[in-house]
Amino acid sequence: MATDWLGSIVSINCGESLGVYQGRVSAVDQVSQTISLTRPFHNGVKCLVPEVTFRAGDITELKILEIPGPGDSRQCGDSQQMETGIPGVGCQVGPSQNGTGKVLKKPVSSSAPQNIPRRTDMKSQDIVISPQQQCSKSYMDRHMETLTQSKGFRRRHNSWSSSSRHPNQVTPKKSGLKNGQMKSKDDECFGDDIDEIPDTDFDFEGNLALFDKAAVFEEIETYERRSGTRSRGTPNEKPARYRHDENILESEPIVYRRIVVPQNPHKEFCTDSGLVVPSVSYELHKKLLSVAEKHGLTLERRLEMTGVCASQMALSLLGGPNRLNPKNVHQRPTVALLCGPHVKGAQGISCGRHLSNHDVHVILFLPNFVKMLESITNELNLFSKTQGQQVSSVKDLPDTPVDLVINCLDCHENAFLRDQPWYKAVVDWANQNRAPVLSIDPPISEMELGIDAKWSLALGLPLPLGERAGRVYLCDIGIPQKVFQEVGINYHSPFGCKFVIPLHSS
Repeated sequence: MATDWLGSIVSINCGESLGVYQGRVSAVDQVSQTISLTRPFHNGVKCLVPEVTFRAGDITELKILEIPGPGDSRQCGDSQQMETGIPGVGCQVGPSQNGTGKVLKKPVSSSAPQNIPRRTDMKSQDIVISPQQQCSKSYMDRHMETLTQSKGFRRRHNSWSSSSRHPNQVTPKKSGLKNGQMKSKDDECFGDDIDEIPDTDFDFEGNLALFDKAAVFEEIETYERRSGTRSRGTPNEKPARYRHDENILESEPIVYRRIVVPQNPHKEFCTDSGLVVPSVSYELHKKLLSVAEKHGLTLERRLEMTGVCASQMALSLLGGPNRLNPKNVHQRPTVALLCGPHVKGAQGISCGRHLSNHDVHVILFLPNFVKMLESITNELNLFSKTQGQQVSSVKDLPDTPVDLVINCLDCHENAFLRDQPWYKAVVDWANQNRAPVLSIDPPISEMELGIDAKWSLALGLPLPLGERAGRVYLCDIGIPQKVFQEVGINYHSPFGCKFVIPLHSS
C-alpha cells in the first residue's frame, strides 16, 4: 500500500539543524525505511538537486499538504497505518454523517512529543479526504543522510495547499460570494496567529559581541592599500587630525617666540597656545609704564583697565554665570578686598567697584591715613557710590571664611608699611581665613609677600615671580606696540581674543 502515496505533496520537518523540506513523494522504500521527494524545496527555496531521500531517523514531523486525486493514486484500507514500516501513527479517518469524509486534525504519536500547531500549521493539516482513502503521518528521529543546502528567501509551508485542492474537499458555506471573498482576503492579510510572535527578546549584546570592529577596519585598510583607492598620501600615511580651533589650510611656520626683551630674562612663561612670554625686571617694567603715561596712557586709564581685567578674573573664580545669575540671589558671593595706601591699593579699589556693580558683596579694608594719594581719593569717591562696605579695622572684617580674598597690600616700594601694626593684623586675618587669595601685581621678592596667593595677576608683562605667587595670569592694560619698541622690547600681543590669559612656567 506504500505506492498509494506516490504523487502526494508532503512537508517533512527534520529539526532545527536540517530544516523543513517540501516536495512530491516519488518513492517509499519499506525495507530501508526511506522516503524520496522529487522537485524538493528546502525552507521555501528550490533545491539544486532533482530528488532528496530521507531516512526514518532524520524525520521529526511529516505533514500531508496535498493528496492526489482518485485517478492518480489507489485507495487505502480503513483506519490503518501506511505499510511503510515507518514507526509512527496515522491520522484517524472515519465517515461523517453525510458520507463525504472527515477532517484530518492532529497526528497522534506515541514516540515523539506533540507540539501544539499554530494557525499556519492547522491550515495545512485540515485536509478533507473521502471515506475510501486513508493517510498516515509519522514522527521520525533526527539527522538526514542526504542534505542539500541552498540560500534564498523563505516560503510559507502552507503555500503548497493553497496552490491546489483535492476534488472531494468540502468547501465551507458562505453567506455570499462577496463576503466570502472579503473573508478570504482578510485571512490572507490578518490570518497569522499572535503566537507566531517570538517570545524571547533580541540579544543585542550577544550579536554585538560577534562584530569585531577592529578586524573590519583593518580589512578595509588592507583593501585600500592593495587596491590603491586612497586619493591622497602614501598607503602607510595616516590622515592628520585637527582640533576645532586649528586651521586646516597650510600657512607659514608658527613663530612661538614673538616677544624679545633687551635683557636676558630671569624666567620665561608660555601661554596655552605655546607662545613664549619672557619676564622683565621691575626697572624695565617701571620704565615701560612711564613711557606709556608720557604718550597718553595716564594713571587713571591704567587703573580703570586693571580694575576691569581683575574684576573679570575674580568673577570667573567666583563661579561665573553658574553663580552670578538672578536665580541664585541667595548665594551672593562675598569678597574681602585688602588695600594699602598706594597705587596698588588704588587698583584694588577700582576692582572692588566693578565687582560691586556685578552684585558681589565687597568688603574693602583700607587703613586710615591723614593724607591719601589723589588716585586713591578718586577711586574711593566712586566706590562709595556702590553697595560695597568700607572698613578700616581688622575687627570689622568677617569672622567666617569669605569666597575670595583680593590682596593689594604689598607694594614694590615703601617697604616700611610691612612693619605697621595694621599690616601685620590684616596678614594674620588673611592667613587664618580659609578663603583663596588673588594678588594683583605682587612684588618680586618672596620675602616681601606676607600672604601666600593661589593666583597672581601681572600687568602688561610678567615679573619673575616666585612660587608663593601661585599661578600667574597676565592682563592687557592697553599699552601700544610702539611703546614697547621705544623701550627696546620687540613685542607681539600674545592675548589673541582675550584680555586675561594664564601663563605656565617653562
